[in-house]
Amino acid sequence: MDTNLAHKLSPQEERLINEFKGQGDKPSIRPRPLTILASFQAQTPTIDIERARLFTQSMRHTEGQPLTWRWATALSHIAEEITVWITPGQLIAGRAGKLGRYGILYPEIDGDFYPFVLQKLHERQKNTFNIDPHDAEVIASEVASFWKGRTFHELLNKALPPELRSVTYADPEGLRSKFVVSETSSYRSALQWVHDYEKVLKRGFLDIQAEMKAKLESLDPSSVIDMCEKKPFYEGAILVCEAIMVWAKRHAVLAKQEADRALEPGRKAELLKLASICERVPAYPARTFHEAVQSQWFVQLFSRLEQKASAVISNGRMDQYLLPYYQNDLQNGEIDDNRAKELLECLWVEMAQFVDLYINPTGNEFNEAYAHWEAVTIGGQTREGQDATNELSYLFLESKREFPLNYPDLAARIHARSPQRFLAEVALTIQDGSGFPKLINDEEIIPLYSAKGAPLPDILDYAVSGCTEARMPNRDTYTSGCVYINFATAIEFLFYNGRLKKYGHELIGLETGDPTKFNSWGEFYAAYQAQHLNLLNKAMAQQYIVDKIRPERFATPFASCLHDLCVKYAKDLQSPTIEEGFDISYFEFLGYGTVVDSLAAVKKLVYEDKKLTIEAIRAALEDDFLGHEKTLALLKGAPKYGNNDPYVDEIARRIDFISQKRAAEVSQERGIHIDLRYVPITSHVPFGRVVSATPNGRKAFTPLSDGSSASHGSDRNGPTAVLLSNHKSKNFHLTNRASRLLNIKLSPSCVQGEAGVLKIVELIRAWCDLKLWHVQFNIINRSTLLAAQKNPEAWRGLLVRIAGYSAYFCDLSPDLQSDIIERTEHSGF
Repeated sequence: MDTNLAHKLSPQEERLINEFKGQGDKPSIRPRPLTILASFQAQTPTIDIERARLFTQSMRHTEGQPLTWRWATALSHIAEEITVWITPGQLIAGRAGKLGRYGILYPEIDGDFYPFVLQKLHERQKNTFNIDPHDAEVIASEVASFWKGRTFHELLNKALPPELRSVTYADPEGLRSKFVVSETSSYRSALQWVHDYEKVLKRGFLDIQAEMKAKLESLDPSSVIDMCEKKPFYEGAILVCEAIMVWAKRHAVLAKQEADRALEPGRKAELLKLASICERVPAYPARTFHEAVQSQWFVQLFSRLEQKASAVISNGRMDQYLLPYYQNDLQNGEIDDNRAKELLECLWVEMAQFVDLYINPTGNEFNEAYAHWEAVTIGGQTREGQDATNELSYLFLESKREFPLNYPDLAARIHARSPQRFLAEVALTIQDGSGFPKLINDEEIIPLYSAKGAPLPDILDYAVSGCTEARMPNRDTYTSGCVYINFATAIEFLFYNGRLKKYGHELIGLETGDPTKFNSWGEFYAAYQAQHLNLLNKAMAQQYIVDKIRPERFATPFASCLHDLCVKYAKDLQSPTIEEGFDISYFEFLGYGTVVDSLAAVKKLVYEDKKLTIEAIRAALEDDFLGHEKTLALLKGAPKYGNNDPYVDEIARRIDFISQKRAAEVSQERGIHIDLRYVPITSHVPFGRVVSATPNGRKAFTPLSDGSSASHGSDRNGPTAVLLSNHKSKNFHLTNRASRLLNIKLSPSCVQGEAGVLKIVELIRAWCDLKLWHVQFNIINRSTLLAAQKNPEAWRGLLVRIAGYSAYFCDLSPDLQSDIIERTEHSGF
């Protein structure tokens, strides 16, 4: 490690250098979570097969029965038979797998991949996992053999007609994505989700189960609907309520057994207390902060046993629903801030050991560095529209600074009346340099969702979920994984008449003719628009098929029993429609900056300034600019998105407009909301590998621009200009829009000290006033990233912001590391 860096450092960089030198204290004053963290942090995750094996055993014996009841029966079997665990030294009980870092399997989604993938997981360059050879044999003989022909992936692969398969998969079995119009539903059973944790903490599952029993008793025996549809739902709900209570009490038994074996009196007392807590929650209402945290973890963890929700299950508004327990314990002298942080950090390190495993190779490409989004939401507003910031909001921020772990993801809701102290504490946490928290804007989301018809109290109470999404726990009802569209391919289709160099002569797009024959910008843009809309139309058709067939393979009785509308109408959350529900689908725009800058370069240099011809640009693209340095210089010097340049920002707005306009038409036809999003996670890297050189000067098969951020190195006028370009490229009069993920990288030198905190606060205020959905920051020196790339062992603890989550830089692929390095590092405002 170069410990003699001359430039100014972020607190994170200083901390890591001091640790390398053996100087300075550990950042946290609570040794327990640090000790637990040290026990697993450097481990390669291991696959635990129990969930897959037990789930399969049950499903094998219930074929032909209603799916929601079968799923509930399988969860009951898991609750009764799965090994229960308490991590050594923990104050919180419960794991979904063996000790250390682990992942679990969901064969109902993609078990057909197992014979091809499991034995080679340890050879992966990204998201490596280990599996015991005996466990691999069990999976092959007991699990994969049953699911062959029954997985959702196989169902979808058969359901797609040839014209959709040609843009979706690169092989007949659908094992490899083409990265043109990519479905995401075959490597997750649902989108990211947030439960109504407050319901469990206040009522407990005995009371929820009693409600389900009463509804079952009230059904009409003569009603076909009641007996064939509602009855299995309520029976399943009763089963899962019982299952989680049985599972929790098995942890109480384990805690007592471990207490009997404990030699140290303090640990014995901790385990006996933990046993009493697990005896009570989540069956009964929580009474203390410790009980509330444990009950929440049981709910979250049991959800992970139920289904593979994208990005795992989020934590919701923890500063709101935990506040009464914290205040009561504080008043009674049973807890102080240090103890509260210790309990939370015990929860964080338990979350950090559960690693979201992607067997599907495409899913693995989309989610580098063991991606996770179990978002904790702080701040925002109450259901009455008042500022919701409280003591716990600040405590969560303090914990993140004192215990810099990449779990959980932390999201701060910001609005125009957010207190100055809250913004300063958020800015101080951002200044640390580990990428937390991401910011979500009430001033954009609440009016937008209200315009879409969401009840105002529900949207005021939204929780951040997944990467950048907003969820209303008892109102949202759409769960399908949605489509990612590589719109940069539309640029290449335009130059090569519907073909990609990556795939040779295969016709994938439209044959829009020879672009050298176009006589005007209008003709060129019309051809681009045709390619763009063709991709969009295929994506809409693909998503319709996904939505139609998913209920044949997936059910979520546990999540459903916690959702008011599911309980009211006796419908599983995976149902196609639920009365009074809020169905928001989306499609992901990949390569926004790449597309916009390419179009701007052609318009300016060919049709206006006439400094280049289409022939010259195409020749340069075909040669990846080798020998075309003058052409490359002109293309790179053309107007670029992200600089508050009206010329290019207007092109960006037009692209956004045509996308939203088509989405609105299909939304009306389908009766749901279909929104345009710019949230690539890490998919802009693999999507870039199928796109050759583009007219913005991007080299062949390199990453596309990410989210709504500028292309790499193209934003030259500072972070405020980046915000303004985002603002001016939006169509505020349209409502078929959702999140725009925005990454901004700042040099630590420009945000040093108290003055730096105030600068970040001012930038947050500007972002909020401009009504932009999301922003997140990397505050780190380019030289540090280069040093970490060269000497990863010395920088093993370096955290960076990726796409709605933070990860260890050294866990990233070389491509993604370079992608982050090449983001513009702004040295001033």
